[in-house]
Amino acid sequence: MSDFVTEPVRGLPELLPDGEEVLWQGAPHWGALAVRVFQARKMAIYFVLLFIWRLGSSLFSGMAVDEAIQEALPLILLSIAPVGFLASMGWLTSYVSVYTITTQRIVLRVGIVFSINVNIPFKSITSADLKTYRKGNGDIWLTLAPGGQRVSYVALWPHVRPWHFSPVQPMMRGVPKAAEVAETLANALKASLENDEAAKGKKQAAPAEIQPSPEVSASDGQ
Repeated sequence: MSDFVTEPVRGLPELLPDGEEVLWQGAPHWGALAVRVFQARKMAIYFVLLFIWRLGSSLFSGMAVDEAIQEALPLILLSIAPVGFLASMGWLTSYVSVYTITTQRIVLRVGIVFSINVNIPFKSITSADLKTYRKGNGDIWLTLAPGGQRVSYVALWPHVRPWHFSPVQPMMRGVPKAAEVAETLANALKASLENDEAAKGKKQAAPAEIQPSPEVSASDGQ
Protein backbone atom coordinates (compact mmCIF):
# COMPACT_ATOMS: atom_id res chain seq x y z
CA MET A 1 0.00 0.00 0.00
CA SER A 2 3.02 2.26 0.26
CA ASP A 3 3.04 2.36 -3.56
CA PHE A 4 0.01 4.67 -3.42
CA VAL A 5 2.23 7.53 -2.25
CA THR A 6 4.06 7.55 -5.59
CA GLU A 7 0.89 7.87 -7.69
CA PRO A 8 0.83 11.20 -9.56
CA VAL A 9 -2.96 10.90 -9.63
CA ARG A 10 -4.96 8.71 -7.26
CA GLY A 11 -5.55 5.33 -8.86
CA LEU A 12 -3.35 6.03 -11.89
CA PRO A 13 0.29 5.01 -12.42
CA GLU A 14 1.07 8.14 -14.44
CA LEU A 15 -0.41 11.41 -15.60
CA LEU A 16 -3.02 11.18 -18.33
CA PRO A 17 -2.09 12.36 -21.84
CA ASP A 18 -3.24 15.81 -22.92
CA GLY A 19 -6.90 15.80 -23.86
CA GLU A 20 -7.80 12.75 -21.75
CA GLU A 21 -9.94 13.36 -18.69
CA VAL A 22 -11.20 11.37 -15.72
CA LEU A 23 -14.98 10.91 -15.99
CA TRP A 24 -15.52 8.84 -12.85
CA GLN A 25 -13.47 7.31 -10.10
CA GLY A 26 -14.52 5.15 -7.18
CA ALA A 27 -13.99 1.98 -5.20
CA PRO A 28 -16.02 -1.15 -4.52
CA HIS A 29 -18.26 -1.04 -1.45
CA TRP A 30 -16.62 -3.10 1.28
CA GLY A 31 -19.93 -4.64 2.37
CA ALA A 32 -20.66 -5.87 -1.14
CA LEU A 33 -17.22 -7.49 -1.29
CA ALA A 34 -17.60 -9.05 2.17
CA VAL A 35 -20.96 -10.58 1.27
CA ARG A 36 -20.65 -11.49 -2.41
CA VAL A 37 -16.94 -12.23 -2.71
CA PHE A 38 -15.76 -13.42 0.69
CA GLN A 39 -19.13 -14.91 1.74
CA ALA A 40 -19.13 -13.43 5.26
CA ARG A 41 -22.93 -13.64 5.46
CA LYS A 42 -22.97 -17.33 4.58
CA MET A 43 -20.35 -17.99 7.22
CA ALA A 44 -22.46 -16.15 9.82
CA ILE A 45 -25.57 -18.11 8.81
CA TYR A 46 -23.60 -21.35 9.11
CA PHE A 47 -22.69 -20.61 12.73
CA VAL A 48 -26.24 -19.50 13.55
CA LEU A 49 -27.55 -22.82 12.25
CA LEU A 50 -24.96 -24.66 14.33
CA PHE A 51 -26.09 -22.69 17.38
CA ILE A 52 -29.75 -23.54 16.75
CA TRP A 53 -28.92 -27.21 16.19
CA ARG A 54 -26.84 -27.39 19.38
CA LEU A 55 -29.52 -25.58 21.37
CA GLY A 56 -32.28 -27.83 20.04
CA SER A 57 -30.27 -30.98 20.72
CA SER A 58 -29.62 -29.89 24.31
CA LEU A 59 -33.29 -29.05 24.91
CA PHE A 60 -34.42 -32.32 23.33
CA SER A 61 -32.14 -34.24 25.68
CA GLY A 62 -33.91 -32.67 28.67
CA MET A 63 -31.45 -29.92 29.52
CA ALA A 64 -32.81 -26.72 31.07
CA VAL A 65 -33.15 -23.71 28.79
CA ASP A 66 -30.47 -21.62 30.50
CA GLU A 67 -28.05 -24.53 30.54
CA ALA A 68 -28.77 -25.28 26.87
CA ILE A 69 -28.02 -21.67 25.93
CA GLN A 70 -24.77 -21.75 27.87
CA GLU A 71 -23.89 -24.99 26.11
CA ALA A 72 -24.49 -23.52 22.64
CA LEU A 73 -23.18 -20.00 23.26
CA PRO A 74 -19.50 -20.85 22.54
CA LEU A 75 -20.45 -21.45 18.89
CA ILE A 76 -21.51 -17.80 18.54
CA LEU A 77 -18.30 -16.64 20.19
CA LEU A 78 -16.34 -18.96 17.93
CA SER A 79 -17.93 -17.37 14.85
CA ILE A 80 -16.56 -13.90 15.60
CA ALA A 81 -13.05 -14.68 14.33
CA PRO A 82 -13.88 -16.19 10.89
CA VAL A 83 -16.77 -13.82 10.15
CA GLY A 84 -14.69 -10.85 11.27
CA PHE A 85 -11.79 -12.00 9.11
CA LEU A 86 -13.95 -12.30 5.99
CA ALA A 87 -15.52 -8.89 6.63
CA SER A 88 -12.09 -7.33 7.13
CA MET A 89 -10.93 -8.83 3.83
CA GLY A 90 -13.84 -7.07 2.14
CA TRP A 91 -12.87 -3.78 3.79
CA LEU A 92 -9.17 -4.14 2.94
CA THR A 93 -9.89 -5.06 -0.68
CA SER A 94 -12.11 -1.99 -0.98
CA TYR A 95 -9.48 0.22 0.65
CA VAL A 96 -6.70 -0.67 -1.79
CA SER A 97 -8.88 -0.72 -4.93
CA VAL A 98 -9.61 2.21 -7.23
CA TYR A 99 -11.66 2.04 -10.43
CA THR A 100 -11.15 4.86 -12.93
CA ILE A 101 -13.07 5.65 -16.12
CA THR A 102 -11.50 8.21 -18.43
CA THR A 103 -12.44 9.40 -21.88
CA GLN A 104 -10.18 6.73 -23.39
CA ARG A 105 -9.89 3.78 -21.00
CA ILE A 106 -10.68 1.99 -17.77
CA VAL A 107 -7.93 1.60 -15.18
CA LEU A 108 -8.18 -0.85 -12.30
CA ARG A 109 -5.76 -0.33 -9.43
CA VAL A 110 -6.03 -3.50 -7.36
CA GLY A 111 -4.02 -5.80 -5.13
CA ILE A 112 -3.50 -6.09 -1.37
CA VAL A 113 0.05 -7.46 -1.15
CA PHE A 114 1.25 -6.23 -4.55
CA SER A 115 -0.55 -3.30 -6.15
CA ILE A 116 -1.05 -3.53 -9.91
CA ASN A 117 -2.65 -1.24 -12.45
CA VAL A 118 -4.64 -2.84 -15.25
CA ASN A 119 -5.10 -0.52 -18.21
CA ILE A 120 -8.04 -1.41 -20.49
CA PRO A 121 -8.36 0.89 -23.54
CA PHE A 122 -11.85 1.36 -24.92
CA LYS A 123 -10.74 -0.04 -28.29
CA SER A 124 -10.19 -3.45 -26.64
CA ILE A 125 -13.71 -3.56 -25.15
CA THR A 126 -16.49 -5.12 -27.22
CA SER A 127 -19.25 -4.84 -24.59
CA ALA A 128 -19.98 -3.94 -20.98
CA ASP A 129 -22.75 -5.47 -18.87
CA LEU A 130 -24.34 -4.48 -15.58
CA LYS A 131 -25.96 -6.36 -12.71
CA THR A 132 -27.49 -4.30 -9.92
CA TYR A 133 -28.45 -5.27 -6.38
CA ARG A 134 -30.98 -4.02 -3.84
CA LYS A 135 -28.96 -1.17 -2.36
CA GLY A 136 -28.07 0.28 -5.76
CA ASN A 137 -24.54 -1.07 -5.94
CA GLY A 138 -23.70 -3.45 -8.74
CA ASP A 139 -21.14 -5.24 -10.85
CA ILE A 140 -19.97 -4.08 -14.28
CA TRP A 141 -18.04 -6.62 -16.32
CA LEU A 142 -16.22 -6.13 -19.59
CA THR A 143 -15.98 -8.40 -22.61
CA LEU A 144 -12.66 -7.93 -24.38
CA ALA A 145 -12.04 -8.29 -28.11
CA PRO A 146 -10.77 -11.76 -29.14
CA GLY A 147 -7.05 -11.85 -29.74
CA GLY A 148 -6.60 -8.49 -28.10
CA GLN A 149 -5.59 -7.59 -24.58
CA ARG A 150 -5.19 -10.53 -22.21
CA VAL A 151 -5.52 -10.36 -18.44
CA SER A 152 -4.77 -12.92 -15.73
CA TYR A 153 -7.71 -14.29 -13.75
CA VAL A 154 -5.53 -15.00 -10.71
CA ALA A 155 -3.74 -11.64 -10.72
CA LEU A 156 -6.97 -9.68 -11.14
CA TRP A 157 -9.21 -11.66 -8.75
CA PRO A 158 -11.64 -10.73 -7.27
CA HIS A 159 -12.08 -8.01 -9.89
CA VAL A 160 -13.13 -10.53 -12.54
CA ARG A 161 -16.41 -12.13 -13.49
CA PRO A 162 -16.63 -15.39 -11.49
CA TRP A 163 -15.92 -18.65 -13.31
CA HIS A 164 -15.14 -17.01 -16.65
CA PHE A 165 -11.58 -18.16 -17.23
CA SER A 166 -11.35 -18.02 -21.02
CA PRO A 167 -11.74 -15.31 -21.93
CA VAL A 168 -11.28 -13.52 -18.64
CA GLN A 169 -13.79 -10.71 -18.10
CA PRO A 170 -12.52 -7.86 -15.90
CA MET A 171 -15.18 -6.64 -13.48
CA MET A 172 -15.75 -3.55 -11.39
CA ARG A 173 -17.37 -5.09 -8.31
CA GLY A 174 -19.73 -3.59 -5.80
CA VAL A 175 -19.79 -0.20 -7.51
CA PRO A 176 -21.97 2.33 -5.62
CA LYS A 177 -24.73 3.86 -7.78
CA ALA A 178 -23.86 1.30 -10.42
CA ALA A 179 -26.56 2.36 -12.90
CA GLU A 180 -25.15 5.89 -13.07
CA VAL A 181 -21.60 4.61 -13.48
CA ALA A 182 -22.72 2.22 -16.23
CA GLU A 183 -24.38 5.11 -18.06
CA THR A 184 -21.18 7.16 -17.79
CA LEU A 185 -19.20 4.26 -19.21
CA ALA A 186 -21.68 3.66 -22.03
CA ASN A 187 -21.55 7.32 -23.08
CA ALA A 188 -17.75 7.30 -22.96
CA LEU A 189 -17.55 4.15 -25.08
CA LYS A 190 -19.97 5.62 -27.62
CA ALA A 191 -18.06 8.91 -27.81
CA SER A 192 -14.75 7.08 -28.20
CA LEU A 193 -16.14 4.94 -31.02
CA GLU A 194 -17.51 7.98 -32.83
CA ASN A 195 -14.17 9.77 -32.51
CA ASP A 196 -12.30 6.74 -33.86
CA GLU A 197 -14.65 6.46 -36.83
CA ALA A 198 -14.30 10.18 -37.54
CA ALA A 199 -10.51 9.91 -37.40
CA LYS A 200 -10.54 6.97 -39.81
CA GLY A 201 -12.78 8.88 -42.18
CA LYS A 202 -10.32 11.75 -42.35
CA LYS A 203 -7.45 9.42 -43.21
CA GLN A 204 -9.29 7.77 -46.08
CA ALA A 205 -9.58 9.91 -49.23
CA ALA A 206 -13.09 9.75 -50.64
CA PRO A 207 -13.27 8.75 -54.38
CA ALA A 208 -14.42 11.49 -56.74
CA GLU A 209 -16.88 9.17 -58.49
CA ILE A 210 -17.90 5.54 -58.20
CA GLN A 211 -18.46 3.79 -61.54
CA PRO A 212 -20.25 0.42 -61.72
CA SER A 213 -18.25 -2.37 -63.27
CA PRO A 214 -19.44 -3.10 -66.84
CA GLU A 215 -18.96 -6.82 -66.20
CA VAL A 216 -21.56 -6.93 -63.41
CA SER A 217 -25.22 -6.83 -64.40
CA ALA A 218 -28.02 -5.52 -62.21
CA SER A 219 -29.27 -9.05 -61.50
CA ASP A 220 -25.82 -10.13 -60.32
CA GLY A 221 -25.77 -7.47 -57.63
CA GLN A 222 -29.05 -8.63 -56.01
